[in-house]
Amino acid sequence: MGQRNKSEVTEFILHGLSGSRELQLFYFAFFTLFYLSVVLGNLRIVLTVISEPALHTPMCFLLSNLSFIDVCLSTSATPKMILDFRMEHKTISFDGCMTQIFFLHVFAGGEMMLLVAMAYDRYVAICRPLYYASIMSLCKCTSLVVGSWLIRVLHSLSQLVFTVNLPFCGPNKVDSYYCDLPLVIKLACTNTFTLEVLMLSDSSLMAMSSFVLLLISYTLILVTVRRRSSAGMAKARATLSAHITVVTLFFGSCIFIYAWPFSSLPVDTVLSIFYTVFTPLLNPMIYALRNKEVISAMQKLRSRQVRF
Repeated sequence: MGQRNKSEVTEFILHGLSGSRELQLFYFAFFTLFYLSVVLGNLRIVLTVISEPALHTPMCFLLSNLSFIDVCLSTSATPKMILDFRMEHKTISFDGCMTQIFFLHVFAGGEMMLLVAMAYDRYVAICRPLYYASIMSLCKCTSLVVGSWLIRVLHSLSQLVFTVNLPFCGPNKVDSYYCDLPLVIKLACTNTFTLEVLMLSDSSLMAMSSFVLLLISYTLILVTVRRRSSAGMAKARATLSAHITVVTLFFGSCIFIYAWPFSSLPVDTVLSIFYTVFTPLLNPMIYALRNKEVISAMQKLRSRQVRF
């Protein structure tokens, strides 16, 4: 990044969530507790899946990867936001801003792909149970996760290359608590309309296509279970309704932000908090703590820790 365009902008000023001193103190305490809950809750799931042989299944493998990405996604923006609540001047360096953009897109995109993979895993397990072992082997799941990481890294790098080489020569106020692509591109001292349309259409298309695939998977699961038993239908509806709620919050936030990238709306900040702070905590509560095997393994792990 040291070889970027000869730009006058060396740092960006972040707007933050509030200018009120009292509110900032409240936000500092609230989001610190929330972030610690995200990190500890998700890392506990990762540790439980790794340490318990009974959880070495494709679904739990995907779940542990989702928890890891949730920690990374939240860490990309939340710690900086928390520190800024104690700062009078909320700034971020040019290189720090570009780095934040890169990792936010990598981890947010990775979460989208993992949610689709988890929905597909449930579809195969329920709709094609005889083929589950061959379709969703651990080897194939590993390849799926590695492939999704490579795709997201290359996708994010391609967007970052264009952004870094834009001429930033004056405006440097980002109307948010973190750096994100739509907000930073608008600060360039050149006409970026075509670039904005291309880059943001790419991101919104990926989010929309992933969301549609998720809805198709959940619909097929519900249709299949309904044909088999009413009791199974009630249980599946309860589980999938919780899944769909979290998925809608995450994808809805991302899609709305990228669907209206050219006008900064107050609701954008609220939605950004949903997918960078709240969703990483909801995921383990919905996907892991409603899973009897995971809960049982957590209790065993806690018992072993108490003994020692």
